[in-house]
Amino acid sequence: MTITFIDSGVLVTASRGTENLSDKAISILASAHREFASSNFIKLEVLPKAIYHRQIDETEFYQTFFNAVTYWANDTEQVIQEAHNIACKYGLAAMDALHIAAAISVNAEEFITTEKPTKPMYRVTDIEVVFLFDSSL
Repeated sequence: MTITFIDSGVLVTASRGTENLSDKAISILASAHREFASSNFIKLEVLPKAIYHRQIDETEFYQTFFNAVTYWANDTEQVIQEAHNIACKYGLAAMDALHIAAAISVNAEEFITTEKPTKPMYRVTDIEVVFLFDSSL
């Protein structure tokens, strides 16, 4: 099993994307050879808007994913400290650094994102950052 941290953009794409885009994201989420990792930072990015706008199907989709998560980055203080280090070292934006640090904190092997490979998060060497639309996935 591969421990996979799913970025918020992948969840949004799976839930709201066009058929071709969402199919790719859903195939990752349905993978039998992955265990999923997440954090409350991801929850905070996806759930509140769906709840506020009464997007019931979208909210249920996210809740189903979060219920299936095996590894949670619960040591928030440690994640924030590591995110600061990562942001300074690699030039990441705050939320990207928090997500990467959360993934590393639970020993995730891969971080799947919709962020393009030109983004600073791909500079991080402590975890494999994978573009959702990479042909090798």
